[in-house]
Amino acid sequence: METRGHPPGRLPGRLIGPLFEPPAAKAPFATMPLSSRGRYFEEAESPTRTCYQRDRDRIIHATAFRRLKHKTQVFVQHEGDYFRTRLTHSLEVAQIARSVARLLALDEDLAETVALAHDLGHTPFGHAGEEALHAATRNFGGFDHNAHALKLVTQIEHRYADFDGLNLTWETLEGLVKHNGPLTGTLTGPIASFDQRWPLDLRTWPGLEAQIAAIADDIAYVNHDIDDGLRAHLFAAEDLADAPLVGPYVSEIVSRYGALEFSRLVGEIVRRLMSTMIGDLVAETRARLAATKPASVVDIRRRKDATAAFSPAMADAVKALKGFLLTRMYRHSRVMQSMKAAKGVVEELFTAFAANPALLPPDWGARCTGAAEAGTVSVVRDYIAGMTDRFALQEYKRVLHREIAL
Repeated sequence: METRGHPPGRLPGRLIGPLFEPPAAKAPFATMPLSSRGRYFEEAESPTRTCYQRDRDRIIHATAFRRLKHKTQVFVQHEGDYFRTRLTHSLEVAQIARSVARLLALDEDLAETVALAHDLGHTPFGHAGEEALHAATRNFGGFDHNAHALKLVTQIEHRYADFDGLNLTWETLEGLVKHNGPLTGTLTGPIASFDQRWPLDLRTWPGLEAQIAAIADDIAYVNHDIDDGLRAHLFAAEDLADAPLVGPYVSEIVSRYGALEFSRLVGEIVRRLMSTMIGDLVAETRARLAATKPASVVDIRRRKDATAAFSPAMADAVKALKGFLLTRMYRHSRVMQSMKAAKGVVEELFTAFAANPALLPPDWGARCTGAAEAGTVSVVRDYIAGMTDRFALQEYKRVLHREIAL
């Protein structure tokens, strides 16, 4: 591509415009490592890492985290190497969460940790797999990926001789369970069971780091789904010109640059949209902090409303953009066809394993209490939830003796 040179008076490499300067010290309302409520099983803490840095490292080294590499975000993993998976999505969420936490003088490590962990509990084949597994187990409590994530990090992961799970701090578990807000209503399953052992204050908001991670999730997936949708030719840049929120940026780019190489066009669209969403989140959250003047993380948790948020205008625009993506991408015939087949894989695997637990690997089968019993259903549910897309297809071939095309 031909370079356009440097404007008069501008030197190559010089940063232009105001820079965000991160605060020198943490804000009083940040979640402080030294004030952590600790871990369920007592351990000596690391002399070289804070407790939240240690949590982050434990998540990164967990088996469940590695499996995210081969779990669907929107597209089934084998469709192409350039589309996001749950792993790359989680990394993008973590980058945004950490950057915003730095600007707000929060604990960056905790924000990153919650972001990295937020999708650990997802099934193979994305939301289609979750819907199928929930339907299959409805009479036994159903399936929820947040609840399963908690079960993974408190029971299923086996890395330590002294305890099951990863023995994460209270604050990380709080963020994992309620990063989308307080949990209301009657609770059952893994969250209710764990809360009886170690209360997570489920009716309150989590710390600001977890709230930031939740909105970073929205920012990441809206932007990378636009990227993936364009690259998969589910819609074109011309279609985005009339889409909510992103449309003006498409017009601006075309007006300024004319015809652009496809990769540059996609990059320019996404970076403008992402910067706007992040800027709005920071500005609105700072405004709420200025209005409420929290003196500690306790004040953040006691609020009736979220402290981290988009402005009302941005929230409406993001909702409208998600509506565009729902129609043009998530319900596209190509995506729906593969997701329908994926649901069938999960449903048939569940039926086969529940009816005959001997089909499970020996270590899993040994945990079952009998066909169609609640204990067996729980084991089968956990086994299927942990599968990657490709392993689910391999198990389908082994158990059902046939292959299925997605």
